[in-house]
Amino acid sequence: MLVALADTHGTRRPRLTDHLRDALERAEVVLHAGDLTTPAVLDSFESFGGVRAVYGNSDDPEVCERLPETNSLEWAGTRFVLAHGHRRGWTSLSMLARQERADVVVVGHTHRPSVEERGWVAAVNPGSHADPRGHQATYAVFERTEGGVTGRCRTVGGQTLETVEL
Repeated sequence: MLVALADTHGTRRPRLTDHLRDALERAEVVLHAGDLTTPAVLDSFESFGGVRAVYGNSDDPEVCERLPETNSLEWAGTRFVLAHGHRRGWTSLSMLARQERADVVVVGHTHRPSVEERGWVAAVNPGSHADPRGHQATYAVFERTEGGVTGRCRTVGGQTLETVEL
């Protein structure tokens, strides 16, 4: 299982529900699309292992020094590219996806969970698990299936909101 998060905006801790903590502990890979905010929160996420993260527009300079602006990886035969999104509109994100040969773009910044299929690439915003700003508190999970990979935006309690088949 791969878990994707964004927009934690924490100062000392990541503010996780029991359900989300369990998902992070079981995940093979954890993606964070930026705005962790402080080194302490980044350290907390890194304790789960398998963490790939990028910096966002609200991250402390120390966090920005430790993380790249974009990150990509292959998991379960699916190529992911990760960016915060504060410097990239859809055209720029699609160019990044093409450059990285990605099937999925994971992006944060808006705090609004969404799954969009745009041509040959899926754009997934996991929303924010800790600072939803008028939206539900959410994250995304990707799981292997017989047909490939299924991605879901979920509430921090585990309810599925949106699904994409990859």
